[in-house]
Amino acid sequence: MERPPCSPMNVVVVDDTPLNLVLMGKLVDRLPMARAQGFEGPVEALAWCLEHEPDLIIVDYMMPGMDGLEFIRRMRASRHRDDLPILMVTASHERSVRYEALECGANDFLTKPIDAHEFESRVRNMLKLREAHLATRQRAETLAVEVRKATAEIVDRERETITRLSRAAEFRDPETGAHIQRMSHYSALIARRLGHDEDFADALLMAAPMHDVGKLGIPDTILLKPGRLSTDEFEVMKRHPQIGYDILKDSSSSILRLGATIALTHHEKFDGNGYPHGLAGQAIPIEGRIVAVADVFDALTSARPYKPAWPLARAIALLREGRGSHFDPDCVDAFLLAWDEVLGVRTRFRDAYETLHGS
Repeated sequence: MERPPCSPMNVVVVDDTPLNLVLMGKLVDRLPMARAQGFEGPVEALAWCLEHEPDLIIVDYMMPGMDGLEFIRRMRASRHRDDLPILMVTASHERSVRYEALECGANDFLTKPIDAHEFESRVRNMLKLREAHLATRQRAETLAVEVRKATAEIVDRERETITRLSRAAEFRDPETGAHIQRMSHYSALIARRLGHDEDFADALLMAAPMHDVGKLGIPDTILLKPGRLSTDEFEVMKRHPQIGYDILKDSSSSILRLGATIALTHHEKFDGNGYPHGLAGQAIPIEGRIVAVADVFDALTSARPYKPAWPLARAIALLREGRGSHFDPDCVDAFLLAWDEVLGVRTRFRDAYETLHGS
C-alpha cells in the first residue's frame, strides 16, 4: 500500500496491559510525524498489520493467546515485511527470550519498566531506519519503472526492425503481408498447445515472419518465375534458408537469433528428407518444426493471382498425411486442436486479393 505524501508514520503498540499501552501510545504521539495504533489483543493487532502498512511495531513478550515471539514469526512470514522494524518489550532478565526474538526477526528491545528517555531514543532510531528503507524502496520502484519503459522502447524498435526486414523479403516474393501475420499467429498457437510458455509463444510471433528473409538473396528470375522451377533452379532456391540464417545469426537480439534458426530449419522434414541439412525428428529445433506446419498450411489455403486457395479440408488432409514424414506429429495435432483459434486468425487477417475476389 503506497503511503500518502507527508502522512504520519504508523507505530503499532501491542500490549495486553492497558496502562502500558496508554503510556507507550502517549510517548509515541509526542514524536513528530508519528501516530500510535494501540492493541491489547495480539490477534487483532496482527490482522491490522497484515491489512495495513505499519512503520514500526512495538510488541510485548508475555501475552495471552499469542506471545510476542509468535507474533514476530507471523509478521516476518508475510510478504514485503522484511524491512519492517520490530521492537520487543521484555524484562531485563529474559536473555533467552531476547536471543530467540533476534532469531525470529526482532530488531531491538525495550526493557521493562519502560524508561521514557530510552523509549523515545529507540523509537526515533527505528523510525529513521524505516524512512531509509522506504526511500530505498521508492528509488527501486522508480528505477524499475524506468527499466520497464526503456525495455518496452527497445522491444518496439526491435519489432519495427523485424517488420521492416520481413516486408523487404515480401517485396521480392508474391506472398502477402497477411500470410506473414497468419502463419506467425498459427506458430504461436501451436507453441501454446504444445505447452510452451507465453514468452516463447510471443517470441515465435515476432520471429516467424523472418522465415523467408533469405529469399532476398535469390535472383528474381528464379524467385518470380511463374512456372515450375527446373532442377538447377530449385537447387538455387534451396539456398534461401542458409542465406536467411547468415543474415540473422550474429545478432545481439534473441528474437533475431530465433528468426535465424527458423529461417534455417523451416524446410527440414521430420523424416530427414528436407533441406538444407536433412535433419530429422528431434534434431530439428522445435521452432522450425512449428513454423513448418504453420507456413505450409497457410500457403496451401491462401489464394494468389496464380493459384486458387485449397479448401480447408484438403489442407488438413495433407497435414494429417504428412504426420511423421513431412511434419512433427505433435505439431500437427497441436495445430488441429487449436482449430477454432485458427479460424479466428484466418478471419482476422484476410488477404487483400481474397477480399477483392470474394474468396
